[in-house]
Amino acid sequence: MSLLSRRIFTLGMSAAATGLAVPGAARAQVPAGDIHFICAFAAGSGADVIVRFMAEKVRAVSGRSIVVENKPGAIGNIATEYVARAKPDGLTVLVHGGSSLAANMHLFKNPPVDAGKAFEIVGTLMRQPVLLVVRGDSPLKSVAELTAEMKKKGDKGTYGTAFPTARVAAALYKERAGLQTVDVAYKTSADWVNDLNSGAIDFAVVDTVFGLAQAKQGRMKVLAASTADRISAMKDTPTLTELGYPMDIAGWWATFVPAATPKPALDQLREWIGKAGADPATAEFFASIGGESWLLPPAEAKATYLKEIDAWGDYVRIAKIEKQG
Repeated sequence: MSLLSRRIFTLGMSAAATGLAVPGAARAQVPAGDIHFICAFAAGSGADVIVRFMAEKVRAVSGRSIVVENKPGAIGNIATEYVARAKPDGLTVLVHGGSSLAANMHLFKNPPVDAGKAFEIVGTLMRQPVLLVVRGDSPLKSVAELTAEMKKKGDKGTYGTAFPTARVAAALYKERAGLQTVDVAYKTSADWVNDLNSGAIDFAVVDTVFGLAQAKQGRMKVLAASTADRISAMKDTPTLTELGYPMDIAGWWATFVPAATPKPALDQLREWIGKAGADPATAEFFASIGGESWLLPPAEAKATYLKEIDAWGDYVRIAKIEKQG
């Protein structure tokens, strides 16, 4: 062994004995192995598209293999419980709506986990409004015209929703507008498209991924968005707030790990996911689906998440959503 090799070996053994790191040595971060991004919805869904996009961006930044696993069911609770009970080593990451996690704390009588305590938020990614839409060939051109028409119909007016955020935004619009319209709940947004186009329902509230795609095909007409301020990707779309129906309802995406994940692993994930989220190509992708990048500092992200959990208690009450067993 050369003199230089012996000196490096001795330094390494000394560091191992004393617990000190040598320059360039690996810290106890995310351990070796595939990193699993968990998606709460089926392959091919709008959520799946977002998760797979982020998996590819993080793979490029980290040089690690990212495996996407779809665990659909129970409005996201199957994936939620799976990640909450996973080994807290940084290898299992939930890529999901923070608003959805918050909502499920109040949509179920017995949530499988306490989402406020079971997870540590790695970082926020994006926020999206939901959209108030009418059929593509509707003579109604504005929310004011829709409101006037719904007041004429009273409780004969109907609207379609397919997920909690949509139901809440629609209920707030209904309350602020003084309407008696009836919510017709569907399993998926695709289920109410034919009813909207046939006139069986008068309007609907939909996510941006599905709604904008339908609008491009002329099957829907977007009248307004649910966020308080206009989304940069939809700067020509007015918000319900500016039209006189105040609300700030958004579906927002983030990454989560089990609460006991060690800080070094958490910091490593924040570095990788933060770089992926800050990539201009990521912002461009989010804009293409009607969202905008939303990268909050860790402490603010956690505070926002916990505040959202509290807010959903009020949202569920306002929307009169019956809790599931």
